[in-house]
Amino acid sequence: MNPVLAASDLPYGLPDFAAISDDDFLPAYDVALAAHLDEVESIASSAEAPTFDNTIGALEAAGRPLARANGIFFNLEGPDSNPQRAKIAQVLAVRLTEHANAIAMHPALFARVDELYRRRAELGLNQAQTRLLEQRYRDAVRAGAALDDAGQAQMREISARLATLTTDFGQHLLDDTNASAVHFADAADLDGLSAAEIAAAARTAADAGRDGYLVALELPTSQATVAKLTDPAARQRVFDASMSRCARGNEHDTRALITEIVTLRARRAALLGYPTHADYVIAEETAPNPQAVADLLAELGAAATAAGEAELARLTERAGHPLTAADVTFYLAADQRARAADSATTGVDIDDFADYCELNTVLVDGVFAAAGRLYGLTFVERDDLAGYHPDVRVWEVSRDGQGIGLFLGDFYARPSKRGGAWMNNIVDQSRQLGTAPIIVNVLNLTEPEPGQPCLLSLDQLTTLFHEFGHAIHGLLSDVDYVSQSGTSVPRDFVEFPSQVNEMWALHPDVVGGYARHHRTGEAAPQALLDAVRAAGGTEPAHATVEYLAAAALDLAWHRLTEAQIPSDVQEFEAAALAEAGLGSALIPPRYRSTYFNHVFGGGYSSAYYSYIWSEILDAETEQWFLSRGGLTAESGAAFADAVLSRGDSVDPVAAHAALLGHPARIGPLLTRRGLQ
Repeated sequence: MNPVLAASDLPYGLPDFAAISDDDFLPAYDVALAAHLDEVESIASSAEAPTFDNTIGALEAAGRPLARANGIFFNLEGPDSNPQRAKIAQVLAVRLTEHANAIAMHPALFARVDELYRRRAELGLNQAQTRLLEQRYRDAVRAGAALDDAGQAQMREISARLATLTTDFGQHLLDDTNASAVHFADAADLDGLSAAEIAAAARTAADAGRDGYLVALELPTSQATVAKLTDPAARQRVFDASMSRCARGNEHDTRALITEIVTLRARRAALLGYPTHADYVIAEETAPNPQAVADLLAELGAAATAAGEAELARLTERAGHPLTAADVTFYLAADQRARAADSATTGVDIDDFADYCELNTVLVDGVFAAAGRLYGLTFVERDDLAGYHPDVRVWEVSRDGQGIGLFLGDFYARPSKRGGAWMNNIVDQSRQLGTAPIIVNVLNLTEPEPGQPCLLSLDQLTTLFHEFGHAIHGLLSDVDYVSQSGTSVPRDFVEFPSQVNEMWALHPDVVGGYARHHRTGEAAPQALLDAVRAAGGTEPAHATVEYLAAAALDLAWHRLTEAQIPSDVQEFEAAALAEAGLGSALIPPRYRSTYFNHVFGGGYSSAYYSYIWSEILDAETEQWFLSRGGLTAESGAAFADAVLSRGDSVDPVAAHAALLGHPARIGPLLTRRGLQ
């Protein structure tokens, strides 16, 4: 049997990655796709009258070999791509889209779903079943099931082309990000970087067959190295390389992809009766409509811009000369250090905190320990189990002594891994299917030299806790149906649990467990902890402005009709940012259009606002936890029961409001972001 499809006898069904070669994937998909269509045809052609169990429940149980193949391949293609996997991804983008359309537009199947939907009030369904039926119906309609033959044909054509384009965008970005690494001949040019970072740059250059040093780029516009390099020319080179990605007229240029993507998205929305793609997307989110999102961004943008101008004036005074955008990143880091030191009434340097944040110690005695105290989770590393890459580590997760799944950690950057940090599932939890979750966290930390520690910056520490919040959401899932499992919630809610988990990174009951010097084992001095909390307590205006600019840019692209699509990507970008009041030359958006993978290569189109939308819930929830004593098992159990375990089996916003006793309010977010 094809090893991709063979049932695994490893714990929790962990795939035997060593037994699988890239040559196995396309033959496996040939079998899995055909088998799934056979199952669907059997459901659709049943002589029995449609019931929830024989139609909706049966669809949930169908396609298990396909789900297995997807869980394996797409957990390889993102963090460990290669030319063959890239080509497979391009093929699958179209095949999987056509497959999904064939099911959604199957006339006999849709007739059964439609009948159940119209009769749903009389079927005696529970809340989860009702939500699942309604979602299945909406998914079919939004895929074109209610269109005539000509409309369905057009939908198939649009969907297949979009699948190709978005896949191409991500691959262009990975290739150009690797190609844009900045070369330095002399280590003196890298003054300000740590010895470990300079060694990593030398190793990157050597791996590329070059002398000297290569500074690899991170996914966002702002680069951590720019905040450290003391040579203005050096940091300008890195910043310029970041800003110009995929817009240099080479084979990796994404501008033509962008205009075609937004054109096709607008055309699809119109075909389905929506004014714009943003209306099409946000109809399925917790936000009421695009205008409500635009209003929130405008409200926050006005306050953030005012705060940003004051912040820039302070930085210019500190620098003693006019600033470039690269200078802003550098002097902002210096300003944060100075303000944190002042707040601690001592001369501490918050950069020293990295010496107390060794990756494994933070993971075990911080991230895992907090999850243990809150949710009763324990983690046992399984050296006998292998992930999809030698860097991947595997832990078995138990709750109150009962095994509930596996957690895989893939922490180090490599050229084959796309930028950023994310969570993914290899297997989803489902009581109907009897499956337990296998969850992956992917980061892009600089791998240390052999025998040296991996020390985390404050931003990296926060990212580690954030991504693990997604992992907890998946691990604690306890639902019947796989489509409602874990993070299968509206896009503008999915970031909420991960943002909540960030609050524990510097909580006194957590930081004391992991903040020990990587050489001496001594606990971090209280003055240093106070300074770090002061630095992390209020988001810099720069970070808020660059995020809001990206969110506004996403919304601007996707509120266009097909007739309004511009031909010049960068000209439109500048105009859209200016119109939003977020066109500062000194604070460019977190992602410019040409490397905005979230919206042109991922699943966040018209939904990049979701981070700030979710943060409204998060800021209120942080206050809820603190008012109940902070890190307590009682509060953790209540949060897990109301939110984390329920996935999309309930209305997540209503569940959150019931937990708090009222709907979330914006005040705590404004306070956190320094925008009151």
